[in-house]
Amino acid sequence: MKYFYPLAFLISTTAWSQNVSINNVELAGDKVIVYYNLQDSNAGNEYQLALYCSNDNYRSPLIKVSGNIGNEVKPGADNKIEWKIVEEYGAFKGKIALEIRGKVFVPFVKLQNFDVAKKYKRGKGIDIGWKVGATNAINIELMKGSQRVVGENNLQNNGTHTLYIPSSAQTGKDYRLKITDTRTNDVVYSSGFVVKPKLPMLVKLLPVLAIGGVVAAIGGSSKKDTGGTNSTITLPPFPGN
Repeated sequence: MKYFYPLAFLISTTAWSQNVSINNVELAGDKVIVYYNLQDSNAGNEYQLALYCSNDNYRSPLIKVSGNIGNEVKPGADNKIEWKIVEEYGAFKGKIALEIRGKVFVPFVKLQNFDVAKKYKRGKGIDIGWKVGATNAINIELMKGSQRVVGENNLQNNGTHTLYIPSSAQTGKDYRLKITDTRTNDVVYSSGFVVKPKLPMLVKLLPVLAIGGVVAAIGGSSKKDTGGTNSTITLPPFPGN
């Protein structure tokens, strides 16, 4: 099966001194890798970048991306985006175009001390802390892929909140936090993290296995007692008498 990826790229900027240049695009196994340079005369600027595809007419940003993409992307050479096209679209065949869109990133919130390497449990709370960059009310949502799992709206942008994961939530590694400014509709996403069961599956099964073992032992003893004929065993005489 052959894959064709004619690629087109676009980045939105706010000043003539900002530009992006694509160095190379390659297909590596089930990944599409985009190499680009992001130049800005102000090295202190940060960017919010997203990768879009013609497959859905550029409506929604691609999710299965990593590297120099998302929020707080700094100007520089040799930036790289990795897109897992098979995970995003399955066994895709055909022609597509890709587009990079972006703008200077001035965050209304900036997540702090949020450990995406930690595995969060169903039925437990996620303690979220952030640096406040605006005073507008915010929405905080827990997303699994592109699907909303749970969320709370019109919260004070005060720098801290606890969001509880439903006990019925599916386990998986494609969870993210989505924080939205209710006035500007700007969005900040966390990196992906894992949600796991409240109790490991082995711990849940152990009591059942233990009860089954007791029943088996009793049943086996009863069968042995009633299944044979009675017999008398003669013991040897006690020594010394």
